[in-house]
Amino acid sequence: MTQPIRFHINDKPVQADAGDADMALIDFLHERQDLTGTKFCCGIGVCRACTVATRDGADDVLEKTLSCSTPVSAVENMSIYTVESLGSEQALAPLQQAFLENFSFQCGYCAPGFLMAATAMLSHLKRAPVPASQLDEVMETWVGGNLCRCTGYVRYMEAIRQVALPYTQGGGVKS
Repeated sequence: MTQPIRFHINDKPVQADAGDADMALIDFLHERQDLTGTKFCCGIGVCRACTVATRDGADDVLEKTLSCSTPVSAVENMSIYTVESLGSEQALAPLQQAFLENFSFQCGYCAPGFLMAATAMLSHLKRAPVPASQLDEVMETWVGGNLCRCTGYVRYMEAIRQVALPYTQGGGVKS
C-alpha cells in the first residue's frame, strides 16, 4: 500500500490518501476539506483565480501556487494557505480591509487569487524590502498575471500598494 500524503492547510495537519495523489489541489481543498474560498475558473492556470500561498519546509517566505494545475502529490510536506487563513470572524486581515476600503472588487470571484498572490508578495517584501520606487514593478510581478473580468485592476493595485508600502525601503518598514 502506498503511503498517505501529509501536509498542512492553514496551519492544520492534513493527510491525503494515496489515491488522491493526482487530484488537483483545488479539488482536494473543495471536496475533501470543504474550503471553497479558492476559486476555479479557467482550469489551466492562466487566470490565477485559484492562487494559494505555499511554504516549503521551515522557510517563512510564501510562494504563490496555482491550485488548479498542482497535484496533491506536489505539496507533500508543504504548508498551504487559502483565503480562509486570512483574518478572522472578529477582524479582517490588512489586505482584506484595504480591498474593501478601495472598493477593489465588483463580483469578487477573482479576489481570493489576488489576496493570496499579494500575501505571498508581502512575505517576500518583509524579508527583503525594495525601494518604494520599485513597488509597482514588484506588484506587477506578483499579481500582474491575475485576471479580473470586471476590470478592477486599478483598485486592486491601489489596495495592495496601501498595505505593501510600509514594507518598502523608506516606506516605514514594520517588523
